[in-house]
Amino acid sequence: MTQKTDMSNHTNTALHDLTVAQLAQQLRDRKLSSVEATQHFMARMAEHAELGAFLATDADVSLRQAQAADARLAAGTGGVLEGVPIAHKDIFVTKDFPTTAGSKMLDGYRSSFDGTVVAKLAEQGAVTLGKLNCDEFAMGSANENSAFKPARNPWDTSRIPGGSSGGSAVAVAARLAPAVTGTDTGGSIRQPASFCGITGIKPTYGRASRYGMVAFASSLDQAGVMARTAEDCALLLTAMCGPDLDCDSTSLDVPAEDYSRQLNGSIEGLRIGLPKEFFNAAVAPDVRSAIDAALKEYEKLGAKLVEITLPRTELSIPVYYIIAPAEASSNLSRFDGVKFGHRAAQYADLIDMYKKTRAEGFGDEVKRRIMIGTYVLSHGYYDAYYLQAQKIRRMIADDFQQAFKQCDVIAGPVAPTVAWKLGDKSDDPVANYLADIFTLPSSLAGLPGMSVPAGQGAGGMPVGLQLIGNYLQEARLLNLAHRLQQATDFHTRQPVGAL
Repeated sequence: MTQKTDMSNHTNTALHDLTVAQLAQQLRDRKLSSVEATQHFMARMAEHAELGAFLATDADVSLRQAQAADARLAAGTGGVLEGVPIAHKDIFVTKDFPTTAGSKMLDGYRSSFDGTVVAKLAEQGAVTLGKLNCDEFAMGSANENSAFKPARNPWDTSRIPGGSSGGSAVAVAARLAPAVTGTDTGGSIRQPASFCGITGIKPTYGRASRYGMVAFASSLDQAGVMARTAEDCALLLTAMCGPDLDCDSTSLDVPAEDYSRQLNGSIEGLRIGLPKEFFNAAVAPDVRSAIDAALKEYEKLGAKLVEITLPRTELSIPVYYIIAPAEASSNLSRFDGVKFGHRAAQYADLIDMYKKTRAEGFGDEVKRRIMIGTYVLSHGYYDAYYLQAQKIRRMIADDFQQAFKQCDVIAGPVAPTVAWKLGDKSDDPVANYLADIFTLPSSLAGLPGMSVPAGQGAGGMPVGLQLIGNYLQEARLLNLAHRLQQATDFHTRQPVGAL
């Protein structure tokens, strides 16, 4: 990978090492053009294509957007992110780039519109570098379920980057993009952020519009962002969140807000709850050590650690893997070869076309979840499985509300281990599912959560600290993350090869 280079008279820091905030400032000060920045990142993307971060790029489109951004900057009319190159998870539909959701079912598909998240970021001047690799229809914890290629962890390319937003995490960690979008259904922003040593946040369910986001599980899917710092995440989240009531029935009718407003606030006396279920024997010693060290930093900053309990944590896995597949079986029924997407080349009749199209277009994990979902929704099993899972989901949400009576924020590991080797769990879907034990509960409750770099574990691989807040408390989480990043250098560490 490329070495750090001097940017002439702009700065002594390599362009790809600038944060979003720094990059935006240099663009506003006209020390750097958006075209220069975009070309720099496109060159890095090409140089490190072996990481598998991107599924689609178009230099002409990106440079055209950059030129338009430069014109607005020159006229003094630029948005908060004017000219800043970013990239989008390939689960958001885009007019100028194909959208596949990591599936052969949508290979080559082009949308007639941009998703709301994409449009909102573009309104603030962000330039799109391309579409990022992900597990097929966001189903997976390793990015090995992508129909096209697996993404590789830049810290150790023999390891997985996490999923489903694996390509997103790789792009930020390897300095191929300063910030990216992702989606989190059961941990798909937080877990890859943890595995790749970056910062990622999933806001409260409904905070960011789901319009134009290819649906997996409608009551769980939520857009979020990944970047190197909490400050950068706050900038992007501020730009992309807000009501979208005309287009998204799950959008919250809550005004948009500035998530940067509390970044430097004191955390003196803040109560950080530590669920005993998150600190059990399943957590690897190297992960536990890194988490404990990060929590000690918070104590130095004046926060108080409080032991709490989330008694139904273990039930989150069976509950999630009933509800999410049930919703997936419904959402994915639209991919039948009739109106868009893949269609089998040869078939005898309509039913045969459905069967062959779906058999050819969907991967094994997607088929597995569709079958599970169809089963639990079928006559005779709906009450026994799906209805019971929804009841326990409510109890899990109630557990969090009881916990928040004793603390202000909840903290713990994102995952029990660091990133594992490619292929280690590909033949054991349940092992993949179990890796989500600490991220699933807050997703089922619709709470905001994030991963913050907290050091390194076995093999020098990154470890993320998970922070969970009560509803609409994203600014508090970002403040807590920012204060840790002011006190430590965990978030500045990068893969040796990315220097």
